[in-house]
Amino acid sequence: MTLLLFHLAHAPGGRVVHAPLGGARMRAPVSGPHAALTGVAHVRLHRTAHVPSGLAPKFPFMTEDTLRRAVAEMVGAFALTFIGAGAAAASGVISDPSLIGVAIANGLAIGVMVCALGHISGGHFNPAVTFGFLITRKIKPALAGVYWVAQFGGAALAALLVRQLLPRATTEAVKLGVPALGHGVNAGSGVFLEAILTFFLVFVIFGAAVDARNQFSVVAGLAIGLTIAIDVLFGGPFTGAAMNPSRAFGPQLVGDHWANAWVWYVGPLLGATVAAGLYAFLYLRKPGVEPAAT
Repeated sequence: MTLLLFHLAHAPGGRVVHAPLGGARMRAPVSGPHAALTGVAHVRLHRTAHVPSGLAPKFPFMTEDTLRRAVAEMVGAFALTFIGAGAAAASGVISDPSLIGVAIANGLAIGVMVCALGHISGGHFNPAVTFGFLITRKIKPALAGVYWVAQFGGAALAALLVRQLLPRATTEAVKLGVPALGHGVNAGSGVFLEAILTFFLVFVIFGAAVDARNQFSVVAGLAIGLTIAIDVLFGGPFTGAAMNPSRAFGPQLVGDHWANAWVWYVGPLLGATVAAGLYAFLYLRKPGVEPAAT
């Protein structure tokens, strides 16, 4: 880790890279085709120094930058599922019928991870968000695939640890925090509810973090976290308000809970597609000019 930080802060010939979250400028040693895939805020470190090539870590299966991004996405997705599923279990233990604690836990988990890791990977932590970036050409397909593997893997690991670390009766009582349809809500309604909730989330992400004109991008994590919280407060009793296929996948896989599972994949992807496409079409292109590929 020390070597990576040294390499980041002192690598020669660093160039401006773009990251959708955060507002500082940093010169980072990013090179190759993934150097500016997601981007709005520019980050630059001013000090440069020579690092002997023999000291730079080498990874045969992916570039160093891609690995850093993948780890950040895995940590963020892990945090959301670990805290989200854990909060659901905790609410059952203390017999809390309200959703306030669960909503705050989910919102804070995303908010702090966006603030901590957004400048590294863009802070997606959600396959639906990554899909929105993909269809608006703000991330290359190969990198999107890496993000998806990291996100689903992080969520599965989080669910596994929640099941192993907490009393089994506690986790089984809430089915490991897996999202579920509420009483009287059918699968069709569930899909559209998840799509609308995800629409709000992705629309806020594009407005608060992606749009370069927004002068409040430094608090993008707060806006995104609050969106998660209000979505959970409304949608929690009806669909679980996952808004995130990996958040659903982890508990589904580990707990083997697959009832109506497709709802939490189709719904978020649909909502993300509409939100990302609409925001990019209306606000991220010059009048009369088609959006350019990134």
